[in-house]
Amino acid sequence: MEMAMTRIALYPGSFDPVTNGHMDILHQALALADKVVVAIGIHPGKTPLFTFEERLDLIHESARAEYGAQEAERIEVISFSNLVIDTARQQGAAYLVRGLRDGTDLDYEMQMAGMNGTLAPDIRTVFLPASPNVRHITATLVRQIAKMGGEISAFVPEPVAEPLRLRARPDN
Repeated sequence: MEMAMTRIALYPGSFDPVTNGHMDILHQALALADKVVVAIGIHPGKTPLFTFEERLDLIHESARAEYGAQEAERIEVISFSNLVIDTARQQGAAYLVRGLRDGTDLDYEMQMAGMNGTLAPDIRTVFLPASPNVRHITATLVRQIAKMGGEISAFVPEPVAEPLRLRARPDN
């Protein structure tokens, strides 16, 4: 009897906060892989809106709310501060998942895929197109809208909306 190989995809990013765009790409990645490792990049020079632990919880809560418990079980959330390729190797990932919103993303991501492909030819970069209804969403714009008191519920999963409103308030 043959052992089935687990197809692992690594989905790296800052996820600060996790948006409906991230959830769209994550859902597509779950259709391609048995397990998706969401790798949250930790950069010492940057101060994120949410801590790693908060982002981990928000991703898990959002996945359970949007995909159900069974699908959410196939998602692992980790942090990383080294090269994404090294993290992919450590996790046993065969694929790096990258979402594309537009041509600007494609130009940048093609450069990254080329560099990563040179560093780790055995790990494939898979580009997933953002669905039309979330193509315009960026975490940077969502943070700016939240900080200015704008309505963000159309851009983030339901479990993220209230924590984001509270965290982004100017009096915090």
